[in-house]
Amino acid sequence: MLKIKLARFGKKNQAHYRIVVNEARDRRDGKYVALLGHYSPTYQPKVLELDLKAYESWIAKGAQPTETVAALYKRVKSGKLFPEKKAKLSKKAQAKLKEAAEGKKEKKEEVEVAKPAEAPVETPAEVPAETAEVAETEASVAAEAPAAQEAEAPAETAEKA
Repeated sequence: MLKIKLARFGKKNQAHYRIVVNEARDRRDGKYVALLGHYSPTYQPKVLELDLKAYESWIAKGAQPTETVAALYKRVKSGKLFPEKKAKLSKKAQAKLKEAAEGKKEKKEEVEVAKPAEAPVETPAEVPAETAEVAETEASVAAEAPAAQEAEAPAETAEKA
């Protein structure tokens, strides 16, 4: 009796399989009658190739597929080989994500609360007269100070010479 089964190849922990037609009582990895495809479950993304015409012709001849090969055939036939799985997070990781999300919300709320109300900007016409006089006095003093420093500087250089 002929079987359509997986023959294992590859290194330790790096298995890949050939989908073969073989006598039911023959060794798993021995000689085979026909090669129908290959399957590599350890690769990312998983690889599955199967010659559908050859598979169906061997089924018509009386070959019996193993459960695994029949399941792989259904995947190939449907066109949905291996949908990407969403990673499941551990309970600790989920808790950390939840805390981080709550922390961001709290920070946003703090920033909104911490912003002081903007004070209206005073125009020069609104500034009291006393403040304007003080500002003019400070500006005139600041203008005189550099001139005084420049006058003293040449005298000092002349004494050194």
